[in-house]
This record gives sequence, structure tokens and C-alpha cells, in this order.
Amino acid sequence: MSIKNRAKSFLYLFLFLVLIWLCLTSTFNRQELFSGIFISLVLALFFNESYLRLGLPPLTLKRFAFFIVYVIVLLKEIIKANFDVAYRIIHPKMPIKPGIVLIKTELKSDIAKMILANSITLTPGTFTLDILRDKILVHWINVKTEDIDEATKIIGERFERYLRVIFARNLH
Repeated sequence: MSIKNRAKSFLYLFLFLVLIWLCLTSTFNRQELFSGIFISLVLALFFNESYLRLGLPPLTLKRFAFFIVYVIVLLKEIIKANFDVAYRIIHPKMPIKPGIVLIKTELKSDIAKMILANSITLTPGTFTLDILRDKILVHWINVKTEDIDEATKIIGERFERYLRVIFARNLH
């Protein structure tokens, strides 16, 4: 990895940590601000090498922006799924059709697949059972289709479209 990419990754990691510090403390008191900057600097120095060793892509503004959108989409999907599952539980006939389906993924790195699988599991009504190369085995509370392409669109595509950008190899 080039020094330029390492430096960019460090800078974005540092700025991300400072932003988290500001969100958590919600103060611009000089002492707390300097403490946050110092702690963020130390953490960025310490974790940048580990971050790069994990095989994660270098942080860029585009990846960071897509990550923020991804988190918002994930939260929205979790809320929607919670209401859907709650409806199924309180409905007198409990309309469920549980089953196991396969979905496809175009993600290449193991960490990207793991994040997709965890996102699916975090969404109530779905549970990732296994990752098999480019396929993910999912237990679904209300199977709408057993067609792998349709199931992929319904279950995985809502997350994968953002993860493809976040984990793209050649992103400038």
C-alpha cells in the first residue's frame, strides 16, 4: 500500500474519530476538544495499520459518504422490519411462511460478505445461516419467493448496493 493511501486513510480515520468525539460529547469546551483531538490522533495512529491489515479498503470521502448512507438505510430497514414482525405477531392468524432461501452476492471480500450477512441478520424476520462463496443462506420469516434472483433483490440488494461502493477495489 502506498504512503499516499496510508496517509489518506489515517487522515480520514482521524477525522471520523474526532467527529464521533464531538457527537458523543456535544461540547466545544477547549479542554474537551483538545482531549478529543489528542485521543483521536492516538487512536488513528494505533488503529490505521490494523485497519489496513484487515484488508479493508482505504478510507475515502466517497466511501465514508456511502457508509453514512448505508447506516441510515440499515436503520430504516431495521425499523420497517420490526413493524412487519410485530404485525405478524399480533395478527390473529399470524401470517408467516418461514423458510430458507439462497441469495447471491457480488461482493468479493470476506469482510464485505460478513457485513452483508450481519446486516441481514440485524433486520428482524431474516437470519443468516451461512455464507457459501457467492451465496448466502438465509432463514426468512415470510418467504415471498424461492427464486434466487428475486430473493436477492428483496433481502440483499438494499444493503449490497452500498457495500459494493464501500468495498470497491478501485475507488478514487
